[in-house]
This record gives sequence, C-alpha cells and structure tokens, in this order.
Amino acid sequence: MRVLYTVLLWLLLPFIFLKLLRRSRRQPEYLQHLGERFGFYLANSAKPVIWLHAVSVGETRATVSLVAKLRASYPDHQILLTHTTPTGRAISEQLYGDEVLRVYLPYDYPFAVRRFLRHYRPELGILMETEIWFNLIHEAHAAGVPVLLLNARLSEKSARGYARASHLTRSALRQLNAIAAQTPDDAARLIQLGAGPVSVMGNLKFDIAPPPAMLTLGVALRGQFGTKRKIVLAASTREGEEALLLDAWQAGGVLLVIVPRHPQRFDEIAQLLSSRGLRYQRRSENRDVASDIQVVLGDSMGEMFAYYAACDVAYIGGSLLPFGGQNLIEACSVGTPVLIGPHTYNFTEATRLAVEAGAAVRVNDAAELFQVAGSLLGDEGRLAAMRQQGMQFVASHRGATDKAMDVIASVIEGSCAKE
Repeated sequence: MRVLYTVLLWLLLPFIFLKLLRRSRRQPEYLQHLGERFGFYLANSAKPVIWLHAVSVGETRATVSLVAKLRASYPDHQILLTHTTPTGRAISEQLYGDEVLRVYLPYDYPFAVRRFLRHYRPELGILMETEIWFNLIHEAHAAGVPVLLLNARLSEKSARGYARASHLTRSALRQLNAIAAQTPDDAARLIQLGAGPVSVMGNLKFDIAPPPAMLTLGVALRGQFGTKRKIVLAASTREGEEALLLDAWQAGGVLLVIVPRHPQRFDEIAQLLSSRGLRYQRRSENRDVASDIQVVLGDSMGEMFAYYAACDVAYIGGSLLPFGGQNLIEACSVGTPVLIGPHTYNFTEATRLAVEAGAAVRVNDAAELFQVAGSLLGDEGRLAAMRQQGMQFVASHRGATDKAMDVIASVIEGSCAKE
C-alpha cells in the first residue's frame, strides 16, 4: 500500500509544481527555498537536534510554550522548526528570530524525507496536531528516529479520510513512539484508526500567554481606532466570509475591523471594500482612524493578540462557512467576548467549553452575528462578565505543555536507556 501511495505521489508531482506556481502569484514566497521541499538544505547544526513540525500559522503559534520548555530542559540541543506554508515560516521568524532553525518539511517522497533525516539527524521528532505522513514516519522509524504526535486532533471528517487508507494509517500510527491527543474524542478516533495507547494532554493553545508587547500594541491600536467608538473585529476571516459580513453589517457608529486569515488576500479584500463604496483604511497606514472611516483592513501579520485587545467583540473567522473555524482561545485569553459561527469542527471541544463557560456565543449566520454584537455592545455589564469568563475559561484549561514535556522526557529517556 505504501508503494502505491508513493507512486501516486510521483504522478501528482507536476500538479505540485503547478500549485506552487499558482499560489506564488499571490504569495511569491512559495517559490523560495524550493530545494528544501525535496530534502536539500543549507542550514545545519553542530548541536543535537530536536525537530518540531508546525504546518502553518496556528500550529506555529501553539509551539510557543513548548519551545520555551524544550529550550530550558534541553539547553544543549538545537530546536529545528519545520513548516509547510510561507506564513507559518514567517510567524516562526517573528516569534523566535535566530533562536531556532527553520526550514520547510520535504514533501513525502522517500528520497526527500531520507535526505532530511540524514542531514539533520534529529534525536527526536514531534509532529503537531494532524500530521500523519506515511513515508516520513516510516523512514524515521527505519532510521531509529523516535517520532511523537502531540497536541493531536482528529475531526470526524479527517478520520473518515484516513479510514479510506486504513492499512497505511494503522501502520503509520503504530510506528509513532507516542501519541498525546487534545481531547478524549480525538484519542478515541485515533485508536479506532489503529493507534496504540493514546494519552490525553489537552490543548497547547490554552498555554499561550498574551505577549506583553502585543497588549501594549493593543492599547495603541485602540487609541488609533478611537476610544469612544465601539469596535467589532472579524478575525481570521476566510474566503467568502467578508462578503457575507458586509451584506449583513449596518455601520451606525460601529467600526468594523476585518483581518483576513491569509495575507495574500489583503488586496482582494481592499478591492471588495472599494467595490462596496465603503470608506476604509489599512492598518499598515499606521495612523489615527478618522471618524468617517467605516472599516479598517487589518493587513498585518503577527498582531492578532493586539487586535483582540483593541476591540469590544470579536467574531472568529472560518466558522460562518464550512472551514471548521479558527482558534478562539487567543481572544478569550485577553478577555475579549467571542462570537462564533456554526462550523467549528477544527475546535469542537474548545468551542463547546467556551460557550458553556459564557465566554462565547454561537450564532447561525451573519445577520444574527451583528444582532448579537449590537446587543452586547449595548450591555456593558454582560460584556464585562464575558471578559472575565473568557480569562477564567482559558486559565482553567492550562497545563498541556507540562503533559507534553512528560511524554517527550519518557521517550528521550527510553531512547537513552536503549543506547
């Protein structure tokens, strides 16, 4: 089955190049470091390597507490972060600078993953969330590199997809040295697919502390937006959502701040705002927002905590349309009342818990979203209660990093004992 899978990958190779070329039209960074995607690397380390794979922005942000603990516990090691998207790599640069090495993880061709493993010779590999690459895991197992799947999440939709390749999936899961899932439901789905014992560690995203610099920037942004204006944030919006939001939005005296999930869409949303005849301003202009401005386009990277700190209410994108939703934990951690749409399968448990805690309100569509937002903005007592409940909700679910470190330590100590 793995041979057939690899043959299929080779057949798809021309389409991979076409996909990179298409994406590079909006984001030229997709054509940078192409050699890394096939196992050719320049960056190296004289220290033993702990390798951590974080696909894109959300996974990379989730590594913050874990990377800090790894650097403190294993100071003689080099942390290597691998990514799949340029935005993930860019966020890594913002978060860590030169404190870590960062490269692209190679595509799942046997020759490419073998070159990666030979070049860096990691003592340990950590895959984050839902990263089950059949050749990568097989080649790491053959090379004696222990690989963990941490902060693992597996939606029902993803589980059905992996079940279609049940033999491959079972083999890969069995070759992992340890798996720690976010929730009991995630663990159960992984076990059903053939995994061995799966522990439950919680969600690393709860352990992210709002950076003080971002909170300070949030105060500055609020000053630019207008301290007397009510501000509704649409955070990490996905394709098609901005139009739905603008169709339902009635400005009044409220300032709408839209921050698209992907930076390559900034200009697209600017054109959408212009086509609607709306008066808007870009965040990158970095100046006070005039009273006649209706919308601010958040065209900046790495400032989401600041946006949350600067608004009164935040809608979490990817949930009005079936994208599965984005991370609502960051908003709650700074005490921002959250509105979330019906599609939240990427954060099912966190969303359920946030709603139960009173930190978030679920809405069915854009019209209801602004109806609820308007009600909240007119009720300072309820807003204050939701702020407090959001921070309490996050605080009560911290601790995943320590559980992850326990798993890592047990595998490292086990490997040392075998030697």
